[in-house]
Amino acid sequence: MVKHVPAEAQGDERGALLAFIEEQRGGIRRALLGLTEEQARTRPSASELSLGGLLKHVAEVEQSWIARAKQEPPAVHRDQSNWHECFQLTGDETVAGQLAYWEQVAAETEKFVRSAPSLDDTFPLPPDPWFPPEGRVSLRWVCLHLIRETARHAGHADIIRESLDGRTAFELVAQEQAG
Repeated sequence: MVKHVPAEAQGDERGALLAFIEEQRGGIRRALLGLTEEQARTRPSASELSLGGLLKHVAEVEQSWIARAKQEPPAVHRDQSNWHECFQLTGDETVAGQLAYWEQVAAETEKFVRSAPSLDDTFPLPPDPWFPPEGRVSLRWVCLHLIRETARHAGHADIIRESLDGRTAFELVAQEQAG
């Protein structure tokens, strides 16, 4: 369920972009409300997606894009050999741990986007086969990409949650507001 994002202060493009990223984060967080660890790991469809896996994935993706914008390596290197692990809680990973990690990532995103000299600043894309050779993107592009990426997976999260226990986004928002 989409919640209303308040209008930004006049001329605060960064604030607007960050508000839309946060709105979509909220969709994924709400989908996890009241679930057990077992439920969060459950894959209720033919897809390999679980709510815990989506949470881990969006946190990793956000961290990796901000790291690239800073021209630093991502915290976790993913390639074809371990890509599948970014969509599943492994070992002793928990929903609470991933939520705490994502909160740190979100704070770093906010700090970096707010302090960057310009949203027009660009940085090189890594030499991975899925990026254009010698490609560059701007910080504005990264913010828009994070909105798209998180929104896409928030939609998946809605479907997975409803498949698990029939709870809809409307009910989860009401629960969040009451809680």
